Amino acid sequence: MKLHELRDNPGATKKRVRVGRGPGSGKGKMGGRGIKGQKSRSGVAIKGYEGGQMPLYQRLPKRGFNKPNRKEFAVINLGIIAKFIEAGKLDAANITEDTLVASGAVRRKLDGVRILAKGELATKATIEVTGASKAAIEAVEKAGGSLKVTAAQAAE
Repeated sequence: MKLHELRDNPGATKKRVRVGRGPGSGKGKMGGRGIKGQKSRSGVAIKGYEGGQMPLYQRLPKRGFNKPNRKEFAVINLGIIAKFIEAGKLDAANITEDTLVASGAVRRKLDGVRILAKGELATKATIEVTGASKAAIEAVEKAGGSLKVTAAQAAE
């Protein structure tokens, strides 16, 4: 077999139908769209319309609840805090939400900063934040430091 002998399998490719190219093509004039009406026009997509039947998305029950005033926390892991302490960007003796934002560890405070336990913290650190997981509090205390949760949102 040579390069110029390569062909697709029979039936693998189909020629594109060129719509609206004269009566001899069989798809001329109105191009298989019928006469008049919304669907014969270009730029029309009737999404979710099922011909008068109640659409599927309306037939399914609503689920869950979105709390309108829920708190959104900036989340940071212990491993990232450890990296920032090693790099000298954070002072382990006094870590607050403001110092975390100033060092670039957290982009913005939102409704507060919440610490999670992913990663290891080797240095003794004093941390004061809005929220923390139980595992994070244990990990900081195991390293010899203290983690103070200031908000009413206690450890989960």
